[in-house]
Formats: sequence, structure tokens, C-alpha cells
Amino acid sequence: GAVMDAVEGEKLADNAERVGDKLMSGLSVLAEKSDVIGEVRGMGLMVGVELVKSKKTKEPAPELTLAVVEKMKDLGVLVGKGGLEGNVIRIKPPLCFTEADAKRTCEALAQSI
Repeated sequence: GAVMDAVEGEKLADNAERVGDKLMSGLSVLAEKSDVIGEVRGMGLMVGVELVKSKKTKEPAPELTLAVVEKMKDLGVLVGKGGLEGNVIRIKPPLCFTEADAKRTCEALAQSI
């Protein structure tokens, strides 16, 4: 159908893989510098960023997660919240997400933590 034609014609799957790699690498760099990012996981453009009170204890930080989601919204970047403990930021952008969008998302997360 038309959707699959658009996905193939615009090379959206290739874009999702390329931009997803940029997003994951940017978030991984941020995770190394931050004591409250427990783990970054995902595939392509579906990414989860687990927030913890401390990397040592790995105790979930649902209050921080909610505050970060709200701050990112104020910065114009919409993300979701999930996980069993409510401490995972869900990043699920559209397939047309760009490298500039990925960079902006990482910057907004850095500012919000």
C-alpha cells in the first residue's frame, strides 16, 4: 500500500537505523557522564533511558523521570514515560526523525536531568 511505498521510497527504514544509531550513541555518551542514567537500551528509533537515583544503588527514580519528561516538554521535545517502576523515558519518534532531531533530543535530556 501507500504507506509501504512511502517507507521504501523515502528510505525511512535506512533513516531510522542511521538516526537511531546517532541517538543511541549520543544518549550513551550522556549516560557515561550522568550518575542518574542507569541504562540506555533500544533498537532503531525505539529507545528507553532508565533513570535511577544513583548508578551504585540502581534504585529507580520515578519522580525524577516525571520531572525530566515535563522539562523536556517545556523545551519542545515530547517523550513518554514507562517501565514497571515508571522510571524509563521512552523515545519513539516518527521514521522521518532526523540527525538534527536526535541531537536536539539528547541536548534536551542533558538540560533536563
